[in-house]
Amino acid sequence: MEGWNDQVAVIVAGAAGALLLVSFVWLGVLSSKLSKLKKAHSRLIGDTGVSNMEEVMGVIHGRMSELERKQSDQDQTMGQHERRLASLKGRIGVHRFNAFSDSGSDLSFSVAFINEAQDGVVITGIHGREQTFLYAKPIDKGQSAYMLTPEEKTAISLAMQKE
Repeated sequence: MEGWNDQVAVIVAGAAGALLLVSFVWLGVLSSKLSKLKKAHSRLIGDTGVSNMEEVMGVIHGRMSELERKQSDQDQTMGQHERRLASLKGRIGVHRFNAFSDSGSDLSFSVAFINEAQDGVVITGIHGREQTFLYAKPIDKGQSAYMLTPEEKTAISLAMQKE
């Protein structure tokens, strides 16, 4: 029976040693995982100056709100600029012609300055031998309160073809 106790003691000691060895290996694995987790945590927190994850999330949420507000402001500003740009008289059409078929060359002209809504002005210069006449007609939606000549209509058409 005495041998029996010695064998049990050796088995228990061996099992305890094996358990201790497994525990140390497990401790090494957990230490490695904890080290990786600490590195990931420090990368996530970065230089925010806070050590607590709730504070970090609060800071991130605040920054996101600020970015969303700034983006909204920029969208409004962009819309204002687009509306202003559409109203500018940036489309120009020039049509040169000979007002008097018996003399001269294409010295007369019609120039249309209009925007996307076809609002603006058309200016016509009629060049003769002794003098030049200059006419300006307002344009509203492609039409004028004054009768438009074919040359002025051509200038408006040329201006509308511009992008």
